[in-house]
Amino acid sequence: MSRPLISYYGDDFTGSTDVMEALASNGVDTVLFLKVPDNDLLSRFSGARAFGLAGTSRSETPAWMDAHLSEAFAWLKMVDAELCHYKVCSTFDSAPHVGNIGRAIEIGRAVFGEETVPLIVGAPQIRRYTAFGELFAAYQGRNYRIDRHPVMSRHPVTPMDEANLLLHLARQTKLSSALVDIVSLPGADRPEKADVLLLDVVDEATQAAAGALLWSKLRRESRFVCGSSGVEYALIPAWRNERLIGNKPVFAAVGPVDRIAVVSGSVSPTTERQIRHALANGFGGVTLDPVALSGDGRAAAIATAVGAGLSVLESGRSVVLYTAMGPSADRGVELDSSTGARHRLGKALGRIQSELVARAGLSRAVVAGGDTSSHALGEMGIFALTLKMPLPQTPGSPLCVAHGGPAEGLQIALKGGQVGGDNYFSMIRAGEA
Repeated sequence: MSRPLISYYGDDFTGSTDVMEALASNGVDTVLFLKVPDNDLLSRFSGARAFGLAGTSRSETPAWMDAHLSEAFAWLKMVDAELCHYKVCSTFDSAPHVGNIGRAIEIGRAVFGEETVPLIVGAPQIRRYTAFGELFAAYQGRNYRIDRHPVMSRHPVTPMDEANLLLHLARQTKLSSALVDIVSLPGADRPEKADVLLLDVVDEATQAAAGALLWSKLRRESRFVCGSSGVEYALIPAWRNERLIGNKPVFAAVGPVDRIAVVSGSVSPTTERQIRHALANGFGGVTLDPVALSGDGRAAAIATAVGAGLSVLESGRSVVLYTAMGPSADRGVELDSSTGARHRLGKALGRIQSELVARAGLSRAVVAGGDTSSHALGEMGIFALTLKMPLPQTPGSPLCVAHGGPAEGLQIALKGGQVGGDNYFSMIRAGEA
């Protein structure tokens, strides 16, 4: 097949690397661009079979989407892949005023001229499941319906209070919707016509059935698809059955480095445990003031943070700089009182990380927090990412290689708030697969 297999837009950067990991770890050469590339940059990756574009729409308004997504989708359409995927978070957290998935689907339908947009959210590989249209997600070894999830039901920006994904979506768009549930999926041939068609996925069998339906039937009518990295995980068996891809490649562990720097804008309890584990295992800690980093005096706050981080690194230790030690330290109310504060905070953390990498000569770094990563990487001068090492123990947070600008060759991991085991930061420092 001469055309690329798939192109995608990620609604935040950690989600974008999640898709890249799903593809590249299964033998689909993938490049993730941080902005629409020029011809010279695109030519560096001419052999890729999947092209991603990392975005920030998860933390943006519908007006922002109207101004930016059409251009992004038009470029992805130009790539002329067999499918184009609007990638959303696997917890589907969104709202009418921010991260509006319904509005993104409307824009995608307008660009691609689609009638029906398939939607796949379940991804057992990352412990996400949809059954009869309702979403379930794991936390600390247990599975919860998303509206009862200990973290996502209390998300500081987009709390999930509705588990039925089509009802949740109906708050964001007037598009019609339908469901192919786990009972009817195995024999589904001509699903009900609707603007949005959700395909249930709870296990390997339903995932393979959803992928086969998408690739063999729905693709003939719909090149534009929406969902989590469950879209790619569902397509992998279909591609392998048609011998479009080979067996999974083997990735060697990259091994340890002496020091890494972690910047975190996450308030998740998962990240809190990871920070505490790091501090108990040789990392130095620097507490950051998110309000100062997003305010008028942020230049001074950034300089202070860089100085504190360099002091730890110069002592021979890794460092983790964090704006919150879990939900109890969340200062979201203060941030939300100033328009654009969360965006400015993400950019400030990117500036801090960029300075630490350059001045301490680091070869490996981490940015924690989905929204944080989206705005931080733009400040680091990175143009594109490719997969360096997947992390099967914590899928969705791989180690990547940065391309372009002063960060060329930097190994960097982008970790969403809910992703990873307690030892995640130590594992990245050790370079363990």
